[in-house]
Amino acid sequence: MKSLVILISGRGSNMQAIVETAARENWPVSIAAVVSSRPDAGGLGWARERGIPTETVDHRDYASREAFDTILAQCIERYSPDALALAGFMRILTNDFVRRFEGRLVNIHPSLLPSFPGLHTHRQALEQGVKIHGCTAHFVTAKLDHGPIIAQAAVPVLGGDDEATLALRVLAEEHRIYPWAIRWLLEGRLVVEKGVVRVKDVDASNTAASSQSRISVGS
Repeated sequence: MKSLVILISGRGSNMQAIVETAARENWPVSIAAVVSSRPDAGGLGWARERGIPTETVDHRDYASREAFDTILAQCIERYSPDALALAGFMRILTNDFVRRFEGRLVNIHPSLLPSFPGLHTHRQALEQGVKIHGCTAHFVTAKLDHGPIIAQAAVPVLGGDDEATLALRVLAEEHRIYPWAIRWLLEGRLVVEKGVVRVKDVDASNTAASSQSRISVGS
């Protein structure tokens, strides 16, 4: 059975989507731990209620990013994870940390990368007047929000949208595609060739477009 560690900093809605999808679909995976950078993260209580081990490595206890990442990595290594999922983990990771877990470390970003990396993606989308926005599941690399793309989902930007309404519509798609990306990683179905991800034996019926969004995966 494969093992997964999930990293959070807040309420962990993507963590919840991963855990619930894994249970519903009977993944052969153990959610080994949920690790938070904040002791007051709401997602910790949710995880504990479901019997998932939790850990906190409070970034405020460390004088440097390097010191924090060293302790964080040591905490994670105790669980020997096959995959790590950043689920609203609001810390920029050092290059050494990323290299240590390269190929096992994935993230969900609330934009259609490479557009709008970093913070305030929905504000950027509205200010730029784009008509399509969305989210991206990707491998984490040393370059922030630029790792190989595993899957994306697009939603329309509506005339009456503000940051909050657009964020909610994108978040619903994050909850849909991120569990897929993690499952494919755990199943060994992701192949990266020259920076492009191919998903082996992807089931087109599971990634079909809905009336509200369009999902794309490497194939």
